[in-house]
Amino acid sequence: MKLLLVEDNPTMQATLQRTLERRGMQVITCGDGDKALSLWRSSLPDVVLLDLSLPGRDGLQVLGDARAEGLKTPVIILTARGTVGDRIIGLNTGADDYLPKPFDLDELEARVRALVRRSADATDSPGNLPARSAGWCGMQIDRDSGAVYHDGEPLELAPRELALLRAVLSQPGQAITKERLFELVFPGEAHVQPEAIEVVAYRLRKKIGHTGAQLVTLRGLGYLLKAAA
Repeated sequence: MKLLLVEDNPTMQATLQRTLERRGMQVITCGDGDKALSLWRSSLPDVVLLDLSLPGRDGLQVLGDARAEGLKTPVIILTARGTVGDRIIGLNTGADDYLPKPFDLDELEARVRALVRRSADATDSPGNLPARSAGWCGMQIDRDSGAVYHDGEPLELAPRELALLRAVLSQPGQAITKERLFELVFPGEAHVQPEAIEVVAYRLRKKIGHTGAQLVTLRGLGYLLKAAA
């Protein structure tokens, strides 16, 4: 189970990450509202734990923008704003659950697991077909699962290859810097060397060669996706 934790308090962030990882969950952290949406797109979490009071843009803006894009990841709002009005606003914006601070960690875990089960049940329901983005070179992004399809068949990609492809596929024909792609492919992994993005690009290039799309390296700038000549 993968969680995206958006929390700007370093102590709270570290405590929650440590506790949830001990309980068998993978936790990606972010303390900035402006970066949260990019991490959300690239990391494909099972659940988002979202604080409301964030630098950059607040949690409600992040949530509203995510829902407007079609990101359907279940969201639990974690916040000190505990009034009924705040809860109604959060739920109306697209949150699935609301847990006011301070909260019990066992209750948080139970709510996370309940949301994941509910999401899985909904995905398995008959007639629940994935909504996909507009195609390019025969490739489409499934907005629900984050998978990329080519001519209706899912591409078999490692998670980092998938994150890179989603990033460049969102802006075909436009250059994206290596620094930006590194943030999307290796979110929160400060120990990874920047050159690692080149390895992921090399592997992805080989796996999409049959699609008619070409991942081009722009030296000193970054990468772009274009139709093969």
